[in-house]
Amino acid sequence: MRHISVEPPPFFHRGPSPLARLAFFGLLSLALLFADTRYRYLESVRHAVAVVLYPVQRAVQLPAEVLAQVTSYFSSQAALAEDNAALRQQLLSEAPVVQGYQLLLQENARLRALLNVEKRFQGATTAAEVLYSGRDPFTQKLFVDKGESAGVQPGQAVIDEVGVVGQVTRVFPYMAEVTLLTDKDHAVPVKVERSGVRSVMYGAGSGRLPELRFLSPNVEIQAGDKLLTSGIDGTYPSGLAVAQVVSVERETGQIFARVTCKPLAGVEKSPHLLILGRAAAPPQRPEEPAESDTPRKGRGRHRG
Repeated sequence: MRHISVEPPPFFHRGPSPLARLAFFGLLSLALLFADTRYRYLESVRHAVAVVLYPVQRAVQLPAEVLAQVTSYFSSQAALAEDNAALRQQLLSEAPVVQGYQLLLQENARLRALLNVEKRFQGATTAAEVLYSGRDPFTQKLFVDKGESAGVQPGQAVIDEVGVVGQVTRVFPYMAEVTLLTDKDHAVPVKVERSGVRSVMYGAGSGRLPELRFLSPNVEIQAGDKLLTSGIDGTYPSGLAVAQVVSVERETGQIFARVTCKPLAGVEKSPHLLILGRAAAPPQRPEEPAESDTPRKGRGRHRG
């Protein structure tokens, strides 16, 4: 059997061995690195090669940059869409708070004004919140959340930050009924701030303005006059704002003038009210003299 040689043919001769070539090129690299570091011989060559290869580098980097920009664009669009959806959801969740901000400011202003009104009275006062209006459409009543347990009593005056609202007419353990000054069965003694003329303002019922009755046609009153409580009834303290005169009709041939008024307080609008405590009891009214004590006409002087 003939032995086959493992040596490559002469025309496939590879030259030096790989180890020899590795050693040669390693030494050459070290020499070039030393020469370049010490004498800067290859600086110009490096610049020339960089200039020549720059278009090739840009051409190689361009697809990657384009892909990165496209990816960034779509990711930005997705992030913007998510942020937009989150902001819309936040806006919807905070919409009730934003819409109620002005109402809170108004309520805060009313409560501050009511607190200032409370400081004017030395007696006990009770702050109350309106629960609901009365069911009877022919009466002007509402119910508040303070009753007998809070010391509320029938006959106490009820005001808001502007003026008189009405009077407590019935008291329950935890609520009270307030008859508004616009009720047809309610009357408030008043006086004209400008002239001091005293009168009584009567409610006229739902949808109608209160009136001053039994005033002579030549009374000193005019449209725009402000009406205050006179305090002669012992229920309302003197000087509380009640209403403003809207019109005065002095028709010839009529016994009394017709005076209509508009309440100044938020009679059917104020959510918070102030119940005034009773002031010091007024002096007792003197008793009427008996009929036997009054001298009769026509009786002569008693002769001794």
